[in-house]
Amino acid sequence: MNERHYGDLQGLNKAETAQKFGDAQVKLWRRSYSTRPPGGESLADTAARVLPYYDQHIVPDLKAGKNVLVAAHGNSLRALVMRLDNLTEDQVVELNIPTGVPLKYEIDPQGMPLQHQYL
Repeated sequence: MNERHYGDLQGLNKAETAQKFGDAQVKLWRRSYSTRPPGGESLADTAARVLPYYDQHIVPDLKAGKNVLVAAHGNSLRALVMRLDNLTEDQVVELNIPTGVPLKYEIDPQGMPLQHQYL
């Protein structure tokens, strides 16, 4: 799943962006649910793109008893985990998903998560 698009900030590192716009503004752009960076996507926008794909293409395979591997970036995963774990907008802002650490969900026959763990 494609990562969140950072618009005008795309290609800038965190330090350069913070130096130009300030730490507080960069944190707001990076971590808030609904605030978009200039020309980019908010986490809400990312969820609006990721979740229909999950519902239409992944859930049917899960319901069919298949194992599915989802490879994605941090914010795409945060949007998906927000749904799977039923997190609020405030909770997802604080959610940190480690880079490169598999996160395994067990899903029931109706497509609902039963449990999850980092491997």
